[in-house]
Amino acid sequence: MKTAIILGVGPQNGVGGYLCDFAAKEGLHVVVAGRSFDKLSLIAETIKASGGQATPMVCDATSEEDICKLIANSEQLGPVDLAIYNAGNNFNGDFLSMEADFFEKCWRVCTFGGFLFSREVLKVMQQRKTGCLLFTGASASMRGKPRFAPFTAAKAGLRAMAQSLAREFQPQGIHVGHVVIDGGIAGDKIIKGIPQFAERAGEDGLVGLEGIASAYMYLYKQPKTAWTHELDLRTFKENF
Repeated sequence: MKTAIILGVGPQNGVGGYLCDFAAKEGLHVVVAGRSFDKLSLIAETIKASGGQATPMVCDATSEEDICKLIANSEQLGPVDLAIYNAGNNFNGDFLSMEADFFEKCWRVCTFGGFLFSREVLKVMQQRKTGCLLFTGASASMRGKPRFAPFTAAKAGLRAMAQSLAREFQPQGIHVGHVVIDGGIAGDKIIKGIPQFAERAGEDGLVGLEGIASAYMYLYKQPKTAWTHELDLRTFKENF
């Protein structure tokens, strides 16, 4: 059985949780990776209860040691065929009073972690000349807005790195993709954490989790003769 690693998994009703579920339905043994063992275990048990295969693994995306262990342990379950870097929350704040540590933390989670993850994933995929590596982007990947300087710098950097990796490794048989989620997401982080934002967005104003996860699986299943590098997803209400 081939393996899928989803790094950056939080609540079950979130992008990471849905990606794990959809990957399991593709017949992959899913490594559910993130910071909270309780959340990871819940998602893994739900997948197994539905007949899929899943293993929770705690991992700090900014730790080189953790990332190396994650990839090595995942390979023991089966060859890693799909790897998704989904780590990185929204960072924002007043620029003139912003602490340097805050800016650096955003870069470490969104960009540096993406480097560590993709480096180790590509090492094993390159041996087989096959595999799919995907990155989660955001509106900030494409444009900077007031108060979002650290998040924009980090996400734009991740997007540029993904382009470089695609041009280097796609000729070797490895599909590298970047998914821009342009807008608020209809998951627990907004619906439960920022209900006023969800209320302002209104009906169908948040990007749906099923649509997001389906888009990633679409990229994963594309034939080598028709690969997409970047997809952008938004609701029909979103201005862009």
